[in-house]
Amino acid sequence: MIGNDQLARLVANEADMAYKRRIMLFLRWLDPEPQDQVLDGACGRGFTLNFVRAVSDCALVGLDLEYQCVRLAHEQLSGRAIHLLNGDLCCLPFADHSFDKVILAEVLEHLVDDRSGLAEAVRVTRPGGLIAISVPNANYPFWWDPINRTLGVLLGTHVARGSLAGIWANHVRLYTFDDLLALVGGAGLQVEAVRMLIHYCFPFSHNLVYGLGKPLLQAGRLPAPMARAASRYRLDGRAGSRLNPVNMGLWLFNLVDRLNDRLDEEEHEISAMNICLKVRVPGGEVR
Repeated sequence: MIGNDQLARLVANEADMAYKRRIMLFLRWLDPEPQDQVLDGACGRGFTLNFVRAVSDCALVGLDLEYQCVRLAHEQLSGRAIHLLNGDLCCLPFADHSFDKVILAEVLEHLVDDRSGLAEAVRVTRPGGLIAISVPNANYPFWWDPINRTLGVLLGTHVARGSLAGIWANHVRLYTFDDLLALVGGAGLQVEAVRMLIHYCFPFSHNLVYGLGKPLLQAGRLPAPMARAASRYRLDGRAGSRLNPVNMGLWLFNLVDRLNDRLDEEEHEISAMNICLKVRVPGGEVR
């Protein structure tokens, strides 16, 4: 079992409190062992793969639809024994029952046909294997994305592209708790655990991290000390000076996020940014 101190050190530089709590949760849920075959079904730039490799010597595969993301993951994760592929979750290039554990983090909401994507993930997971799922919650906290919450209430619309997109960024849908349960139930999966992540948050969290910070970081416009402090590839817990603007922001975000420690994350009726499920493919050996 992965220790809490190790997890805390790995996520010390993370500015997105939802991602921070999500990766800690998924690592605990999946607890990848050396003999496991693990797939990240939407690996993006390889951040989650990097976390998994930091805690396990398992066989690790990442796939993403965007070639540019896979290329960047190759550059950053070279030498980490991670197999990376450019491919489509709805048409996976793997044999049936190829993996013991599968990660579907923030991907189903991007798919026009989410049932097809989930069915493919189930197909390549062995009987008795685990799938960790997270999706954005339709009942999200106002302060996570005030712009879209206000637009939704007043005008029945939302911003889906650009720096103001917030929780809707490039998404086909958000999910209610019942939506997600119906989806996984229709795929024949057994729900073993539920967590609702992030009720309390710093105002405009999504816009600040992804609408402002991410573009500046990717464009190379941040000074080197700020870029180092903001990098998700650095997992050593050493972020530099406390006076670094990024670290000052991290301190403030974490201060607010500590309020979430007192919540019952299994209570699905509270507003929360993420719905997370640990589900198991029926049959086979459970380990």
